[in-house]
Amino acid sequence: MDLDVVIGLEVHVELKTRSKMYCSCKNEFGGVANSHCCEICTGMPGTLPNLNKEAVQLALKAGLALNCEINNRTTFDRKNYFYPDLPKGYQISQNEAPLCVGGFVEILLNNGTQSKKINLVQIHLEEDAGKMIHSAAEDRSFIDFNRSGVPLIEIVSKPELSSAAEMKAYLETIMNTMRYLGVSDCKVEEGSLREDINVSLKPNGSPHLGVRCEIKNVGGINNAARAVECEIRRQTEILESGKEIEPVTLRWDEEANKSSVMRKKDAVVEYRYFQDPDIPVIEISKEEVEEVRKSLGELPVQKVKRLMRDYGLTFTDAGLLAEDQEKIQLFEATAKTGEFAPQKAANWIQGDISRILNEKNIRLSDSKLTPQNLSKMINMIDQNKISNTAAKIIVERLMQEDISPEIVAQQEGLLQLSDQNSLKEIAEAVLAENPQVTKLFQEGKTNILGFAVGECMKRLNGRGNPVLLKEIILDLILTRGEV
Repeated sequence: MDLDVVIGLEVHVELKTRSKMYCSCKNEFGGVANSHCCEICTGMPGTLPNLNKEAVQLALKAGLALNCEINNRTTFDRKNYFYPDLPKGYQISQNEAPLCVGGFVEILLNNGTQSKKINLVQIHLEEDAGKMIHSAAEDRSFIDFNRSGVPLIEIVSKPELSSAAEMKAYLETIMNTMRYLGVSDCKVEEGSLREDINVSLKPNGSPHLGVRCEIKNVGGINNAARAVECEIRRQTEILESGKEIEPVTLRWDEEANKSSVMRKKDAVVEYRYFQDPDIPVIEISKEEVEEVRKSLGELPVQKVKRLMRDYGLTFTDAGLLAEDQEKIQLFEATAKTGEFAPQKAANWIQGDISRILNEKNIRLSDSKLTPQNLSKMINMIDQNKISNTAAKIIVERLMQEDISPEIVAQQEGLLQLSDQNSLKEIAEAVLAENPQVTKLFQEGKTNILGFAVGECMKRLNGRGNPVLLKEIILDLILTRGEV
């Protein structure tokens, strides 16, 4: 059966504010249960919400980054439903006049060679609910209100995604954009990026959508992709067996890698929205909108395209650099000052430099590394003054000290030895002690040259010129047969 996949998403992004949406409690992950809550975020009678201006500004930034139109007059509504972790009996959200309407997310596909625009319905602000805790160890269940009232934006797409791969690219684009702008940290492990995923199948080319099933509250991008692939298989098997899809809400179990039915969708839920009387209409001037728009600068998708076009980077490296403003600044400044392929600078930044940053749990701005010194080091490798092994030692020093790589190479004894007579003497000794090298090479096992070069480098403490050593060893084998 030839079927088209149709996917729509509601992406919940936790905003990176200092306090909660309607009170002054800390917006901070973790902590002792119910240690970051007050009368307002636990819904005590007589309390009044006080709207967080920072949350509105971050939502505005997100909306402009995703090409939305901004409502200059926006309102907040009460979404009425009962659940134990929602103490007020309603959630303060936006329905009638959300802050951001329309818009689209541009995703890059097939290693950046193609792009697709996924249109949005809206982006609206709302508060998070509490969290139900079921502790088998303590034999009790309770509600932790630390998360209650945490500010969110919900990014609602139109049903225009057609595969798990497209959905993954869509989520990665949103995550990278939100992180880049400081709107959210999008830490999956802390639940600050969650998705409700709507999946349906329809006959190929049909204008009519199939029966929609929803996978609720999936955390993370890879989990979402696996959940969608599982749901596509489930619906395909049902349709191919001649049965009909029932509209259901599903729960995804990431450990078991499968979904289970939570409830049937018998009817449209009626939330009885009405404007919250405690929060006035919010007016945002056109001047304020334009000021925020100008502050966005070049966004990650635009950067990826430019890095691939102007520097010849791979799609993967361009994407990784575009996630971090400090790394991309280091890359571009290094590439402009060096006489080497820009990809080499990207390799060092994504490789050893990122490793050191992760090990020390610091950012680039906390290190002493400069584009000039990184450029000099890469040039020294290209000029055979130092080996790649030596450069790994040098870059550690460059991260800690504002010092020239030439000086580090001299101090550490890392300058590469290229004197032919000295290298030939070492090569002869290695071949004499390892006669199997010549024998195996003559039998056609040319990879043995790598072993011989490695043995020479050991004796030279990594200072030998490996290219020159390989040439010398090959010449010795071919002209003398054996040493």
